Amino acid sequence: MAPLTLLVALPLLGALAVAAVPRRRPEVIFPLAIAVSLPPLAVVLWILASFEPGDPGFQLVESVRWSAELGIGWRLGIDGISLFLVVLTTVLMPLAIAASKSIVEGRKAYMVSMLVLETGLLGVFVALDLVVFFAFFEIVLVPMYLLIGLWGSERRRYAAMKFVLYTAIGSAFLLAGILALGLAAGEAGGALASFDFRDVAALDLSVGAQRWLFVAFALAFAIKVPVFPLHTWLPDAHTEAPTAGSVVLAGVLLKMGTYGLVRFNLTLFPQASVDFAGIMVALGVVGIVYGAAVAIVQPDVKRLVAYSSISHLGFVVLGTFALTVQGIGGGIFLGVSHGLTTGALFLLIGMLYDRRHTRRIDAFGGIASVMPVYAGVFLFMAFASAGLPALSGFVGEFTVLLGSFPSYPAAAIAAGSGVVLAAVYLLWAYERIFTGPVTEPENEALDDLDGRELAILVPLVALVLVLGLYPRPVLDRIEPAVSAVLERIEAETGHVAPAPALELHVGGGEEG
Repeated sequence: MAPLTLLVALPLLGALAVAAVPRRRPEVIFPLAIAVSLPPLAVVLWILASFEPGDPGFQLVESVRWSAELGIGWRLGIDGISLFLVVLTTVLMPLAIAASKSIVEGRKAYMVSMLVLETGLLGVFVALDLVVFFAFFEIVLVPMYLLIGLWGSERRRYAAMKFVLYTAIGSAFLLAGILALGLAAGEAGGALASFDFRDVAALDLSVGAQRWLFVAFALAFAIKVPVFPLHTWLPDAHTEAPTAGSVVLAGVLLKMGTYGLVRFNLTLFPQASVDFAGIMVALGVVGIVYGAAVAIVQPDVKRLVAYSSISHLGFVVLGTFALTVQGIGGGIFLGVSHGLTTGALFLLIGMLYDRRHTRRIDAFGGIASVMPVYAGVFLFMAFASAGLPALSGFVGEFTVLLGSFPSYPAAAIAAGSGVVLAAVYLLWAYERIFTGPVTEPENEALDDLDGRELAILVPLVALVLVLGLYPRPVLDRIEPAVSAVLERIEAETGHVAPAPALELHVGGGEEG
């Protein structure tokens, strides 16, 4: 069996099926796109059930060599670091497609772009060959450019081009680093090159080489996260993208950067990771505070949520370079939680935009009395994004802060202000949009959520609640792989992760 190959291929096959729909049958495209987006989720549920929680290595590994001399092959595998990012991708994609009913013009090309995007994202998270990884990393760029540039808002072409230029610059450095590693691994193995991740991980690189390569890889991934000050493409891309594009961009695509930092930077360049940890932690904290502070003053609710992503992913960067099990594991968990909560917020904003065709906060007021169910779901997701206890955002942020404090206490304390600021910008926005009397006549007849919209949002609400109340099954599968990365860092550098400030057994009813 080759479940990972099947997983990656299914969205592409679905895209071909959608592309084959005759022009005279446009009504088939939307339900067909939803239908073909569901089989990858079924495969992922089988993978999740088959996954061994205590195994720190790659599972379900597939390896087919394409070129012995060049060392390139179809190599796939999944571990605790990538598992839930794959799950997140397959959960969000059907919901994003189902939320795209308002896309009428160019619907076939739109749905094909969404499904090709899913193939690229899944390939990034399971590729164990650096060339294959890079190919998927770049494939993602094309459909996202089309989604923003063709189906976005007024300034869509500017936002799409800015997204491409930033990503292309990072990709150039990433490709140079991959080629250098592949040639070095080939020389060590007596071949021209080898791009097998496991061969590359076995290299004994000098400290100088590690530092240069760390910078090359980190620049590409920092742009994708994005890490301050490389963040300026993100608010424009989010604001101009169609609803589904924003959902996938925030929910999954940004996690390509945080995943890359853990998978490649920490694993392949352990000494450089220790050397540059302080700088990365500082950039993460600046992103937390800056993103939250700028979000407060945004007049556009979609742009507000976009800046909140910069803040939340700053927590992930902080946790990653705290170099502790709690920090890295909490960062991965928070990335999954962010995908659910921010994806839901973008869906909610898109549903409101479909009714009023504006995202300006001052165009609303008092609509909780008109759309009570919508207002309740929005408040729930705002609380989850702000880190309210018993919801998934709290588990992620609290675990990151616990894991960061022993290594960087000042940074952890400063990052805590981001939690406070998140409550400020989210609840203040909620107050202006939903509370008080209805201030605009156009808002008096707004329809509340319909059955399709509730069907899209209920799974996200349930997942946020379940992960907040009982995150242990997820953390149990993340932590062994994270521990293996830290053991490698300790063996290569002598750096010992400090003891956690608090041993937290989330969901188990014990604290010590």
